[in-house]
Order: sequence, then structure tokens, then C-alpha cells
Amino acid sequence: MLRTLERRDVTVPGNRSRRLTGLLIALFAVAGLTLASVFVGVRGISAAQVVAGLSPSVDGWDAAVVAGMRLPRTALGLLAGAALGMAGALIQGVTRNPLADPGILGISAGASLGVVLASGLLGIGSLFGYVWFAFAGALAAMLVVYLVGGGGRGGATPATLAIAGAAVSALLFALISAVVLTDVRALEKYRFWVIGALTGIDRQTLAAVALFLLVGAALAASVAPALNSLALGDDVARSLGQRIWLVRARAVAAITLLAGGATAVCGPIAFVGLIVPHAARAVVGPDQRWILAYSAVLGAALLLAADITGRVIARPDEVQAGIVVAAVGAPFFIALVRRTRLREL
Repeated sequence: MLRTLERRDVTVPGNRSRRLTGLLIALFAVAGLTLASVFVGVRGISAAQVVAGLSPSVDGWDAAVVAGMRLPRTALGLLAGAALGMAGALIQGVTRNPLADPGILGISAGASLGVVLASGLLGIGSLFGYVWFAFAGALAAMLVVYLVGGGGRGGATPATLAIAGAAVSALLFALISAVVLTDVRALEKYRFWVIGALTGIDRQTLAAVALFLLVGAALAASVAPALNSLALGDDVARSLGQRIWLVRARAVAAITLLAGGATAVCGPIAFVGLIVPHAARAVVGPDQRWILAYSAVLGAALLLAADITGRVIARPDEVQAGIVVAAVGAPFFIALVRRTRLREL
């Protein structure tokens, strides 16, 4: 069955050409959103000034806004959106749960606890300082979830991973509440970070986080073909020569790098990892390789579009990207739950 699915792209050229055409259109959309993200903002800057601000030799406030704020913000939107989209596709693939997203495996809760502990207990106030604690918290939470979920007789099954993720997330959020209620400084830092935004990023932090995200993307691409056999069931995957524990371990590592890195630097932005894989699956079908590629492009497009929308709908103020995505994602999630329940009846 798997080999038939994989041969379909070769024997039916229309499938592959349709997918490539759709991916090309999505890439053009991302390119347009990238330009809009650089040219559009709360501060009115003419197109000529924006183009001049792209040159490092130009001085002035407008140039500083373009080079120091809009360009890093746009790059972060591209990287974080692609990372969250790919992480969501991997999570849904490895757990075989259509309602799964990076939050279900404790990544958001672990990163949040890292930020709270760094700012509250250690007094670290800079983004470059506490981003590493957020990443470490996400990684630790993911490892705990995998160890707890894989400790039973059947190993790390989709059901045990989901249950372990819910339990660990509940525990971590309880610890977060205990810290922020007793430390004003941690509460101030947490309440801005937890909204989910692309602002306040500098090039040094962006470059460092980009390294983790690129490694995670490479690992995700390497594990995608194995997820096709895993989708047919563990027994079928084993008969096809897959080592189930190794496939899930590689997927978990990729999820941690992608979702953990994105969450650490821009906060727990919900629903990107939920919406994007479903949109990709509706276009390309069940092949995880194509789903992963589409999820990266569509995730970047969704997060950039949300950030641009937040800049223009409340001028001279801003609505953070996490709020805009949640406004779109919540109705989608409700509709998805209703459809899933109807299918089970």
C-alpha cells in the first residue's frame, strides 16, 4: 500500500504537477507578504524611504525602523511560522491525532516555565538571556513527556504521548502560576511574552535561534518518509522495516527544535501548528513529505499575514500576531472538533 502511494506521484504526473503548482503559488504569496511586512507598519514610511533604509550606509530614524525592526521582524515571522507549521504537521503525523499541535506535548508550557524562572528567580531581563531558558524548558518538557509516555508496556504510542503531554502541561502551568503570583517581575515579563509577538527581536538572537530551527527543519525532512509508513499503523510500519521507536524519537527531536525554538523567541503562538497541516492535507493528500513542505510555506504565510493585519487594524497601536492568529484559529478549532465528533458517531 505504501509503495503504491509513493509510486502514484511518478505514475500520475498530474498529481505532482498540481502539487508543485500549488507550492509555487504559495511561495509567491509568501514573497508578497514579505514585501508587505517590510513596507507596511504603524509608522508611515514612504516606499522610497523603505528602499533607502535597506542600505546599511543610510542613517536616520526611518532607516533604523526598517533595518532594525521591520527586517528582523519579517525574518522571524518567516522562520517561526514555517517552524510552527512543520512542527504541527509532525505532531499530527506521529500521534495520528488531527487535533494535535505543539502545545499538546508540553512544549509551550516548558518554554513558558523557562521564561518565568529566568526572569523571576535569576533576574534575567533581556531576550537574548531568557530565550535559552525557554528553549531548555521546552526541550526538558518534551523529554519528560516522551519518557513518561514511553514508560508503559506498549512504549510511546500516540495515546500515551498525548495523555503524558496533557499531564505534564498541567503540572508546568501550575508551577508557572505559583511563580508569577509571588514575583511581580516574573509576572510582568510573562504577561507580555505569553501573548505571542514578533517584536523586540535583534539580529544576534535571530541568527542564533535560526540555527536551531534550520537543524530541526532538516531533521523533519529526513523523518517525513518514515511517517508515511507509520500512518498505516505500527504493525504495518514494522513489516516495512521501520524501527518505530527511532522514527518517533527523531520526530520528537525535530518537534522540540522547531516548536521549542519558535516558542522561545516569540512566545506560545497557538493554532498555527493546528490550522496549517489541515490546509496542506486538503491540497496534497496524506503524503507526509508534501504536507511538511506545504506546512512550512503556509505557516510562514499565516504568521506574516497575522502580523501585518495586527499592525494596520489598530493604528497607531498594534494587535500582536498571537491574538490575530487565535481569532482565526479558535473558530477553525471548534469546527474541526465538531466535524471529528460527527465522524465518530
